[in-house]
Amino acid sequence: MKILSWFVVILGVFGLIAVRVLEDRLFYDPFLDYFREVNKNQHFPDFEWGKLIAGNLFRFFLNLFFSCLIIHFWFNNKRWTIQGAFLMVIVFAITFPIYLYCISDRFESGYLFSFYMRRFVIQPLILLLIIPLFYYRKRVMEQR
Repeated sequence: MKILSWFVVILGVFGLIAVRVLEDRLFYDPFLDYFREVNKNQHFPDFEWGKLIAGNLFRFFLNLFFSCLIIHFWFNNKRWTIQGAFLMVIVFAITFPIYLYCISDRFESGYLFSFYMRRFVIQPLILLLIIPLFYYRKRVMEQR
C-alpha cells in the first residue's frame, strides 16, 4: 500500500476514534450516561424521539463515511467499498429498528440485549468483520 493510502486509512481510524471521543458533544443521546452506569435500576432518561433518531442517523453516516475511507484506501477497490457500505447499511437497517423498539419498551426486553443492539447502532462493529473478510478475499484472489 502506498504512503498516501496508509495516511488516509489512519485518518479514517482517527475519524472513528474522534466520533467515539466526542460523542457526548456531537450527538444527542441521553442513553450515554444510562449505559455507562452499571446500575440496571437507574432512572430511564427522558428523551425526544426526533432528536434521538436524527442523532443516531448522523452518527451512523459519520461512521459509514470513515469506514468507507478505511475500506477503500486499504484495498483500493471501489466495488469492495460499495459492498462494505451496503453491508453496513443492512446491519444498521436491521439493528436500528430493534434498538428503537427496545427504547419504546423501556429496555424491558433485556438490559444486555438493548445494550448490544445499541452497540451495533452507534459503533462500526461490522467493520471489524468486513476488513478480515476482504483481506481473505484478496489473498484468495492473489493465489489464483
